[in-house]
Amino acid sequence: MNIVTAKKFLQSRYFLAAIAGLMLAASFPKFSVAGFAWIAHGLILFCGVGKSSRQQFWIGYVAGLAHYLTSLYWLLFIPFPAGAIAGWLALSTYLALYPAIWVWLCWRLFGRIAGGNESKTFLETTWRQRALWAISCAVIWVALEMTFARMFTGFPWNFLGVSQYKMVPLLQIASITGVYGISFVLVWFAVSLANAGMLLVQRPQRRAWSGEILLPALVAASIFAFGAKQLSVERSDQSKLKVALIQPSIPQTLIFDPSQGDTRFEKIMELSERALVEKPDVLIWPEASMPPLDQSQYRALTNLIVTHQVQMIVGADDAGTSSTPKGGWVTNYYNSSFHFSPEGDAVATYRKRRLVIFGEYIPLVRWLPFMKWLTPIDGGFTSGEAPVQFQLDSPRAKTAVLICFEDAFPHYAREHVDTDTDFLLNLTNDGWFGESAAQWQQAANALFRAIENGLPLIRCTNNGLTCWIDQHGRLRKFFQDETGNVYNAGFMIAEIPLLLSGEKRAPTFYRQHGDWFGWGCVFGAIALAFVGRKKSAGTK
Repeated sequence: MNIVTAKKFLQSRYFLAAIAGLMLAASFPKFSVAGFAWIAHGLILFCGVGKSSRQQFWIGYVAGLAHYLTSLYWLLFIPFPAGAIAGWLALSTYLALYPAIWVWLCWRLFGRIAGGNESKTFLETTWRQRALWAISCAVIWVALEMTFARMFTGFPWNFLGVSQYKMVPLLQIASITGVYGISFVLVWFAVSLANAGMLLVQRPQRRAWSGEILLPALVAASIFAFGAKQLSVERSDQSKLKVALIQPSIPQTLIFDPSQGDTRFEKIMELSERALVEKPDVLIWPEASMPPLDQSQYRALTNLIVTHQVQMIVGADDAGTSSTPKGGWVTNYYNSSFHFSPEGDAVATYRKRRLVIFGEYIPLVRWLPFMKWLTPIDGGFTSGEAPVQFQLDSPRAKTAVLICFEDAFPHYAREHVDTDTDFLLNLTNDGWFGESAAQWQQAANALFRAIENGLPLIRCTNNGLTCWIDQHGRLRKFFQDETGNVYNAGFMIAEIPLLLSGEKRAPTFYRQHGDWFGWGCVFGAIALAFVGRKKSAGTK
């Protein structure tokens, strides 16, 4: 890029769109400037005012690319440089399509609502038309979030609503709409605010601009009021489950190294011995924490359990055989969690159902063998078949286990919850990503599962963020060492509230009805496409 080209870019809408994309990235952890999410989509959209459809698409793409390349930088920490760079670029360039499509669709819809070219007809539109357009933009955005949560196995990471994870009163609407309801409000407000800015610039002598943000502001205020009411009810008569969460902080390079198995086992056993001094009811190890054990190590583990009469939940690999269509047998490997009774018996197993592409399986490797060069794994895991509840005793409690980024899927986590589930438990290993924002981003995504299902969430992780979150999405406690570092090795003791014996937990609206709001936006976006086309055809 020469000096002239660079100057043109800096003076262009593309540069402004990139700035808006960076603002959007900064609304998520670690920066967590939540206010940027209330304006970023409006800025991105209005960078396309008066541009051709093609230019509007690329403006959205530039904004999306700036956002995802920045917010997903932690993919570069994967200890396999070729795969890390390829994955970071591939995922970012794919996800950037969604804001590009959104900008393009929104301006096409505006043209149909206005009956002409948006740059010439903006001032000629009525308040009702602009309000309808702002709401329609929010509908389309949620429809796109529903799409990339499911497309190509899904990547529901950093939905727009997640940026508000610290705004606890606002979050409570997720118990009804899921996280999608918050994304909707943010886009609606941002576009309405941009409408107001457009009117203020072009009609400075009039105060009509204030009416643009009145409706979304009232809705946002109502949501905050609803959330404040939900948070005002506190209980003190609940029993407690005392858990010990072990965070071994094992680098991923050591997990890949079979010669380090003994060192890993000794380290986590030593941390467990220290944690058991606190006499917890349950001892929990994270995903990928337990290396392959020989007989003496397995006896040491079960002796630890029996000696302390503690229940234990541990993340480890598992294997099983299944028959083939030709009558043979094949060995399948699973990313699993195990529940051990105080007698040292493995009484239940959950096998992870949602696998990480290139991290736990290689797609199309039979037909495209070069794909294995992009990942450090030799083979792959097999998906589990169904959710499994772990029944704990003394005190009695039932937990639903989620492994790795399964806690980022709203619709998936909901399937793991029964009417008598007491809390969600996530076992995860973010050791792939060093000391980066990945740990904080996953925790921010995960806390919405607590609100949506009305359950506390415990997260036991390899190197952060080990924590527990209450049913309202409040981060009650997280592990940090004496220096305040959340990534180092150690353990955390937490007391999780349980319902009283015989008491039933009222299910949330989201738990009962799922993604009704998200699917409503999907069908709404489809309807807008047809209505807009019909209206456009009628004006010709």
